[in-house]
Order: sequence, then structure tokens, then C-alpha cells
Amino acid sequence: MPDSKPMNPDAGAPSFEAAPARNPSRPDMAAVEVIAPNFKKRLSGVTATLERVVPAQARQVGIVALGPGLAGDVPRIGWGDLLRLWRRPASGRPRIWHARRNVEMLPGVLLRDVLRMPLKLVFTSASQRRHTRWTRFLIGRMDAVIATSAATAGYLERPSTIVHHGIDTERFRPAADRAAARAALGLPNLRLVGCFGRIRRQKGTDLFVDALIDVLPARPDWGGVVLGRATGPHEEFLAGLKARVAAAGLADRILFPGEVPTRAVADWYPPLDLYVAPQRWEGFGVTPLEAMACGVPVVATLVGAFPELISEGRTGALVPPDNGIAMAAAIAAFMDAGEETRAQMREDARAQALAEHSIEEEARRLNAVYEAIWAA
Repeated sequence: MPDSKPMNPDAGAPSFEAAPARNPSRPDMAAVEVIAPNFKKRLSGVTATLERVVPAQARQVGIVALGPGLAGDVPRIGWGDLLRLWRRPASGRPRIWHARRNVEMLPGVLLRDVLRMPLKLVFTSASQRRHTRWTRFLIGRMDAVIATSAATAGYLERPSTIVHHGIDTERFRPAADRAAARAALGLPNLRLVGCFGRIRRQKGTDLFVDALIDVLPARPDWGGVVLGRATGPHEEFLAGLKARVAAAGLADRILFPGEVPTRAVADWYPPLDLYVAPQRWEGFGVTPLEAMACGVPVVATLVGAFPELISEGRTGALVPPDNGIAMAAAIAAFMDAGEETRAQMREDARAQALAEHSIEEEARRLNAVYEAIWAA
């Protein structure tokens, strides 16, 4: 199903930011038209997505979150405010309950169908697997469904609108001087290939490390960075990777800095010349977008949304999953390309991120889904 028509920013929705508020994070319910529940207390990819996009959406529509453990800049309501959902907002339009998990779809169904509150229900699906009968039942009760990728949409048994995740293209931006960016982090003065995130087999970290062990000996001006940490049962996996690097005599060129605070991750992309997303499986995966926004081309596996995010030969390259030989070849080809070619790919990567994958674009597309519901 094609994306809904773009939202008219001059449409009749009341200005959320202009609404009188009881305190900075608790808006006047008369201005609230969309509720984004988040019922998982621990940080997850879904929670991180919501925390990124809701403040951007709120610039155009009266949207709030509901749930524990959310970042301080996310507009929200409290549980007691649910009792006020029988009363429509000032616009007179039904409120929208935008769920991203089963545990959030179910309350929406109960509020609308049992308590008869004037709500419309939206669900964003990110999973790439066949849904259970219970999930299919809940999805069937939705007024609209959003898929985070075409691959995800293929597992849905009803029409959906595809809205890719977006990232903050101001926070993730190229360095004016990559050498200075490397020096600021204490990195060696080498051209660098990076791989960020949790260190475990599913993420393909071993494929990345083995590819570097294969290609670096013949290219002494290149190195690699594996940023992230291994937890619990994956610590032995990480130890094995470090042992392989040491045995290859590359411990000074393939670095394992460990984990950095989330807010600092954006500083680690600009020093890179190439980013690799070696996952064996992935639901969506935003690290390639973060890299591209920083002007870093990407080699990624054909999993998740990666084939939809990367333009082959222009912003990077795509390789089969779990294929170390193909990954090493793609990395080597980029390393051996001329500087003019690499510079053009850097420029194209940034341009694509700005045009298609900004957080503002994600917010616009989500708000357009709401507008289509209200228009109907």
C-alpha cells in the first residue's frame, strides 16, 4: 500500500506546543490528539524509537507518550489522564492510540470497544516473522497499520503503510576533519572501518573481525573499531575475537574500546571511512542510517531493512548474510577504490540520510497516517 498523502501542516489540529500545560511534560488534555503508549520499563529498541520520534511529531500534532521510564524531553500524560479520554480533544476529532507492542494494542482495544471511548487504533509492526493467532487478532482490530520496512509488511495479512525509522541528522553529522575526530577519541591515525552495537554471534561481529583479519595485512594504512560490549554468555565470544586478532598480530589496528554512553555514540561515526553492519539477522537496524548521516558509506548484509536503506554502489554495498568471503571482498573493494570514489560515496550517503531518513521525515509520515484516519 503506498504511503498516505503528506500531512498539511496548516490543517485544523490545535498546536500542541502552544497548548497551556500544567507542567513542561504534562499537556492540557484538550490539545492531546494522539497517545503513544510505552508499557515496557526497560530500555529497548521500541522505546528508543518512541523517544526519538514523539518530540519531532509533537511539532505538528498534539501527541504524548504514556508509560514509565521515558526520557525527560518526551511529552507525556499520566495514568489518571486516561479517565478523560471519553471527552474529545478541542479539535473534535477522535484521539488516536498508537501502539507498538501487543501489550499496548490490547488496552487500546479495551478502551475503545469495551469502555466505548472515542479512539482510533494504530499499530506499528517491526517484526519479520509470522505473527501468532493472538497478534493477528489484535492487528485485525486496528484502524491502520504501519510497517517499518517492506520486509515487515510482507508478514502482515492486511494493508499497511511503510514508514522507515529516522535519525537525528543534526546530532549525527560528518566531521569537518576526520583526522581531528580520530585524535579527539584517541584513535590511531589510520583510515578506519567500524562496527557498533552488541557483540554477539547474531550481530555478526565475528564475520566483521575475520574480514578485517583477512584484508588488513595488505593495507597497512587501514584499521578497525569494534564498539560495544558483550554481556553474560557472549563474553567468551568476545574473548575469542580478541584472541584471533592478537594471533594475527593486529591488536594495534583492530580496536575494542568497549561500550560508551548512548549520548556519545554519535562521536564515533565521523572518524570512520566505512561502516559495516554484519548482522546474521536484524529487525530493522538504525546504525547504517546513523553512519550515513555522518557521511560514512556502509557495507551491510541482506537482512532486516538494510536492502531498503542502502543504495548499492552509491551509498555502500550489500552482501549475503553469514558470508565472510563476500564481506571481506566488499570491504577490500571500498578500501582499494580511489579517493574520488570514496568522497562521492560519503557525499551521497549524507544526502540520502537527509532526504529519506531524518527523524523529521519519519514524524511527517507517521502524522500523515493520523491525518488520513481523521480525513476518512
